[in-house]
Amino acid sequence: MIRDKGLSVLTAKLPRHVGTVFASNVAGTSFATRLSGVIGMHCNVDVQFARTASAACGVTNSYRQPRRLGVDRWVAMIGAWSEVQAACLIVDAGTALTIDVLDDDGQHLGGQILPGVSLMTETLASRTSDIPTVQRRAANPGRGMEMFASTTAGAVGHGASNAVLGAIERSLAVLRENDIAPTIILTGGDASRILKSLGEQPIHRPHLVLQGLAQLLENRQ
Repeated sequence: MIRDKGLSVLTAKLPRHVGTVFASNVAGTSFATRLSGVIGMHCNVDVQFARTASAACGVTNSYRQPRRLGVDRWVAMIGAWSEVQAACLIVDAGTALTIDVLDDDGQHLGGQILPGVSLMTETLASRTSDIPTVQRRAANPGRGMEMFASTTAGAVGHGASNAVLGAIERSLAVLRENDIAPTIILTGGDASRILKSLGEQPIHRPHLVLQGLAQLLENRQ
């Protein structure tokens, strides 16, 4: 299987002697089991997985059932809080785009989840007959009147990018209306596609989840 080959590629880059392996997994229990087995055989160490909690490292979860908050969102928030220690808007731009808010006390105020840029364009192409597939590239959503494209592919690309940017900018506007002035922290594989188009320059942290994992691990020791 391709995913198993992917694990082999991973272990080929890992040293044989490590003290601890700490991971954030959103691929399900079956993948976690395979990962544990492969890492265990290669490094002779058990894999520890991060778990969402009601509170950790100065961050308080807003969910009534804390474990229902995705561990990737939780770890990213911890990574963001460890850096800014103040109100922040955490944007993770991947297949899905997640937006989470922390106030000045580290209280999670909640979040949003919407399709990412690539998922929006792919869905339009697959669910319609006349809309083409947009090539994966850094999309320019256009400035001013340039946001109105003169080709269908351009219209799809601009529309998807502006949908994501609009969600972020509206979130910022609502927070400011409520006297919260957050720092924007941007992460995720599609971050570069929206980074330069935001009205305000965010802090770009490609390895935000790793920062959060490091903070959690340090807090456990």
